[in-house]
Amino acid sequence: MNYFLVFIGGGLGASLRHAINVGCARACGINFPYGTFVINITGSLVMGIIAGYLALKGEASQPWRLFVMTGILGGYTTFSAFSLDAVTLYQRGEMGLALFYVLGSVVLSIAGLLAGLALVRHFA
Repeated sequence: MNYFLVFIGGGLGASLRHAINVGCARACGINFPYGTFVINITGSLVMGIIAGYLALKGEASQPWRLFVMTGILGGYTTFSAFSLDAVTLYQRGEMGLALFYVLGSVVLSIAGLLAGLALVRHFA
């Protein structure tokens, strides 16, 4: 049953990731991986919120954690796609964009996680 929950959650997360990638490409163009950039940051924010809540309240069953954190967020976040996008920018000779993408993604994702933890602590 746990594998099924991860499977379903992963499909939902991956579908959401695809929708955001398509929407960002249509809205912002394809010269920069806006979709992956947004996904990594928002995925980290949501992970921080959930992790913060669970650390303070500890009220979540293992199946729920597997469905949401391993399934949905695992299917949603795109670090492997992030790596490919960074290398693609580099190989296209867009060193500045590649550096901005890598540093911005890492710094803002960590900031998103910290913000999620802080939000939970503030409202708990």
